[in-house]
Amino acid sequence: MSDDADARLRRVVLIVALLNLAYFGVEFAVALAIGSVSLFADSVDFLEDASINVLIFFGMAWSMRARTRLGMALALILLVPGLATLWTAVDKFLDPVPPQPFLLTAAGLGALVVNLTCAFLLVAWRHHGGSLTRAAFLSARNDALANVAIIAAGLVTAFLWRSAWPDLIVGLAIAAMNADAAREVWEAAREEHRAHA
Repeated sequence: MSDDADARLRRVVLIVALLNLAYFGVEFAVALAIGSVSLFADSVDFLEDASINVLIFFGMAWSMRARTRLGMALALILLVPGLATLWTAVDKFLDPVPPQPFLLTAAGLGALVVNLTCAFLLVAWRHHGGSLTRAAFLSARNDALANVAIIAAGLVTAFLWRSAWPDLIVGLAIAAMNADAAREVWEAAREEHRAHA
């Protein structure tokens, strides 16, 4: 990649990191206020995405060998939100109070806007920079899908089934998506490592 393209990619990942960090604060506050497992999982995921993009911002200046090692580390980072979600889900099983559906849906809509913006910014770069930019794009794409599920959980809770289960099911699905993204990034990083060994 040329120096100019590298500089443009670094600008994009910095913007994406700042967007993720800003919405982490919003969604985390709402998740705590309404006791939502899915919003908690998604807010932790926003923090993880901000971290990944900051690492990519600095990692782009490193050698390809160092980038592949960072790609493997990012695969492990992708597992963190899933583990945090499982911990939160256990608490929700013990106290199955449904979250406030309007705030759940509104927070999900806001997150969807942020994640679609990030995915749009990253889509042109998903095949540049190896596993690093692949990690960023997969995170934004998966998060947008998760946000649609959060919105659906809020609507189901409001109009069809006043229960904690829609929120719990979506929260656990987000954890599973993060595990799959971690596997994809790990495999891409290992391929790069073998190619440059």
